[in-house]
Amino acid sequence: MEYRRFGKTNLNLSVFSLGTMRYLSSPENALQTVTAALASGINHLETARGYGESEEYLGKALVTILDKPNQVMSSLSKATTRSSIHITTKIPPTPDADTMRRYIDESLLKLNLNYLDCLGIHGLNTWEHLEWVKAKNGCMQAVWEAVADGRIKHVGFSTHGSLELILAAINTDFFEFINLHYYYFFQRHATAIQLAFEKDMGIFIISPADKGGKLYTPPEKLEKLCEPFTPLELNYRFLLSDSRITTLSLGAANPEELELPLQVADNITQLSELEKIVFKNLENTSKEALNTEQCSQCYACLPCPENINIPEVLRLRNLSIAYNMNDYGKYRYAMFENAGHWFPGMKANKCTECGECLPRCPENLGIPALLADTHQRLKVKEGRRLWD
Repeated sequence: MEYRRFGKTNLNLSVFSLGTMRYLSSPENALQTVTAALASGINHLETARGYGESEEYLGKALVTILDKPNQVMSSLSKATTRSSIHITTKIPPTPDADTMRRYIDESLLKLNLNYLDCLGIHGLNTWEHLEWVKAKNGCMQAVWEAVADGRIKHVGFSTHGSLELILAAINTDFFEFINLHYYYFFQRHATAIQLAFEKDMGIFIISPADKGGKLYTPPEKLEKLCEPFTPLELNYRFLLSDSRITTLSLGAANPEELELPLQVADNITQLSELEKIVFKNLENTSKEALNTEQCSQCYACLPCPENINIPEVLRLRNLSIAYNMNDYGKYRYAMFENAGHWFPGMKANKCTECGECLPRCPENLGIPALLADTHQRLKVKEGRRLWD
């Protein structure tokens, strides 16, 4: 396991962090998964108030690991201490300080902790959320109080918001780290990565296996294009070869799911020539498959009067046509109209063919026709998020 400095927090984090949203089957499974992660060298555990019973399960596991080391599996050193484990929880932004005070108290109680290494404002997704954060008597008043009395060591934020919102949140200079979506198949947030790096913020990439393309179950075409590597391995290498990035979320549901990603945990060097060749082949394949229908993700087509997130819809179409990433496309497309500010936008069939987007597109794409095609390709029965 390799470790990197988490920006101005000066915490030295493992390049993989255990995200604990998916180990919800039982407290016993949570203990086994956390123990296996710590034994592998992972020293950063991340949860959230909104992750069901995750905080409570993690708190029980920490009590066993720190107070009763003889009860955990033999692979875990008995020298494990609280100071050697870095704990992050995330709490949503609130319009008032009192609610945030209560949330902080509840999270510490569930986690059986007297302090958090990191608190992330969870889902700073809208301009209203940013106003709550910036308000004089808003949620950050309670956060700064907890920092002052030592219950919180470092403060950051996670976001599913627009690039413009993310940059504005970084520029408040309130935060020491950021949890961000950024992958080989989604590089829209590259400028946010650079701005966060320039401000010496820790950069935590969230969900690279799942939101990064469901790369744990890749289509056969993508597998062949990535040989001799796996698609998941290549995505991890794309991220870990970037020295600005500190750590990647590893959302293991059980100890066995730790094994594959940890095979690359010691490889954080620059991309090899062979890896560069494979990435170039992926790029060329996309260009050839899409030809004059490839969306370049410039976002010039927005805003859409029907609130369709045109670039994201067409990104999913790009991936479906170029790499047969249909399962991933359907998974993400189904979230439109179902996930609120976590994944905003209407489905493509809401297009009225008004044509406002057409003169703004530098590729002169027939956007209404492409939206209709995407809807036919990716429409599925609608679903809900875990915490809904």
